[in-house]
Amino acid sequence: MSVTKVLVFVEENHSLAEMKVGMPYLYSQATTYGYATNYAAIRHPSLPNYLAIAGASTFNVVDDAAPSSHPIVGRSVFGAAITAVRSAKSYQESMTSNCRLTNSGRYAVKHNPWAYFTGERTKCQVNDVPSGTYTSGALHNDIVNGTLPNVGEVTPNLDNDAHDGSLGTADTWLKNWFTLIYASPDWKAGRLAIIVLADEDDSTQGNKVLTTVIHRSQSHRVVATALTHYSLTGLLTQLTHAPCINAGCSAANMATAFALPLG
Repeated sequence: MSVTKVLVFVEENHSLAEMKVGMPYLYSQATTYGYATNYAAIRHPSLPNYLAIAGASTFNVVDDAAPSSHPIVGRSVFGAAITAVRSAKSYQESMTSNCRLTNSGRYAVKHNPWAYFTGERTKCQVNDVPSGTYTSGALHNDIVNGTLPNVGEVTPNLDNDAHDGSLGTADTWLKNWFTLIYASPDWKAGRLAIIVLADEDDSTQGNKVLTTVIHRSQSHRVVATALTHYSLTGLLTQLTHAPCINAGCSAANMATAFALPLG
């Protein structure tokens, strides 16, 4: 039952305490499987945290400007996976074209970190895709067909990520996707782990966010190890047997903390 695929869902701007109360379905999954009580985002605002997840560095970014203002030179976990002859895909809700570099409707490019890595733009154009809906589109198809990538990241739109919408809306959105995932070949075979976290808190809890690890190896696990977004980067490179990236090389080991059986 080794984990060979990880699908990361990123919600927005709420603390560990707020998500426990405001997202009862997600918290029920957290307590059933596993979650961290001491996982911290890196800073504020959003973009540096997304870059931290994707590249284990904030790259000195301190705002939410578009890729045209912040061309990132370096490797991302997505590009690293592909270079290591594994697969990677980023699913962006409400994005209107692959690897879109500007905002459009409820899609916010600041929540799409792969779009910032200029040296991986060709890979991004192929593998950074509109997610579609629960019933059709790229994410639905990859879930039901058992073709999720080794490294997958899902970004809800501004309504479903609790940025503009409520925690309740985000919770229902996740439940709909989880229902699909729990019936999927990747989940049933034990090769898929799901990670759900927030990019940052709202400055109410020292940037502590609820980070849930859902896999059949987890049972009522509560992890107190001090983890950060860099720990998640480290897990994703470890998963794909790619060289570690930036601060992910020295961050606390998230796979070890959750005793996650990576393949």
